[in-house]
Amino acid sequence: MEPRGAEYFCAQVLQKDVSGRLQAGEELLLCLGTPGAIPDLEDDPSRLAKTVDALTRWVGSSNYRVSLLGLEILSAFVDRLSTRFKSYVTMVTTALIDRMGDVKDKVREEAQNLTLKLMDEVAPPMYIWEQLASGFKHKNFRSREGVCLCLIETLNIFGTQPLVISKLVPHLCVLFGDSNSQVRNAALSAVVEIYRHVGEKLRIDLCKRDIPPARLEMVLAKFDEVQNSGGMILSVCKDKSFDDEESVDGNRPSSAASAFKVPAPKTPGNPVSSARKPGSAGGPKVGGPSKEGGAGAVDEDDFIKAFTDVPSVQIYSSRELEETLNKIREILSDDKHDWDQRANACMSCSLVASEVERALAWPLWSHLATYQHHCHCTLSHEDLPEKRLTSPVSSAFVQH
Repeated sequence: MEPRGAEYFCAQVLQKDVSGRLQAGEELLLCLGTPGAIPDLEDDPSRLAKTVDALTRWVGSSNYRVSLLGLEILSAFVDRLSTRFKSYVTMVTTALIDRMGDVKDKVREEAQNLTLKLMDEVAPPMYIWEQLASGFKHKNFRSREGVCLCLIETLNIFGTQPLVISKLVPHLCVLFGDSNSQVRNAALSAVVEIYRHVGEKLRIDLCKRDIPPARLEMVLAKFDEVQNSGGMILSVCKDKSFDDEESVDGNRPSSAASAFKVPAPKTPGNPVSSARKPGSAGGPKVGGPSKEGGAGAVDEDDFIKAFTDVPSVQIYSSRELEETLNKIREILSDDKHDWDQRANACMSCSLVASEVERALAWPLWSHLATYQHHCHCTLSHEDLPEKRLTSPVSSAFVQH
């Protein structure tokens, strides 16, 4: 029998007959596993794409034998093409998400195995998860559950290093309130697995999210159980969204480089890059009046100077005052702004307060007070008659 070519197999996988599919599938599977077989497999990219697309329809077949065979053939294509299969990942992942919700355990298992194989041999895990993220909202509860279970397996195999955890956690938080208990349990298990790898960073992040108190308490209780049982893994996590000033056990700084720095104002002789460093954890600076502070604390002199050494702000009317405060509010209320921008906005607020104290009349103080929350200023009603304003950085601002 003469060797079969890519054109022949492309025509075979397009047929609808179940018995014909099973026969052609076994033959294609054998050829893909034979070195040198189907030499023209990649000669025509459009034909190859057509073949892969037809096989994804096999995966979605209601006949579980056809579905399993389709998954097996696609796995053989991955072995044959390796990273060159990346062009077809988007095409395949939709079918894989559907099969993660199949009623047959074997089909769900093979769909997950192929998904993990794509992460291992075709593309980085996070690239695959960007395609899988829609599965968290799938209409089939088994698919939603299957995606959560697949995330757990991903963490067990690859750890958190190749993943952007902050892009996945919000989906899991939504599933805490899913109507199906299996999905809720799977989402909780996935979050606990993430906690085992990243530690207290995740606890801090979840406390900032809009999670109902009862659910949050349940999640944090699970974290405590894992920590007390010694089940922590603590793999390296490169996701900057989970960086904080503490180590994973929450008791000591993770590194000397993580110490908090007060950004310096942008002046010609003092660039922002040369930020002041706080005093060491061992005690106060020699010869200075600053107070002793722990690692990550801000030296008292630096703290005070940071609010006196600020960029100038020109304000000549109440309208300009309102526009300036609106700009400050927009920057401080958006945590996506760069740290330097937010720090400078806070210092500008301090300067505006001092300028208003000197130049503006009493009625405008009540106007300024409406911006107190957004600008993180402390405005004392007892100080208003004397027109005094203090503006320390609030703890909420420092945490950001």
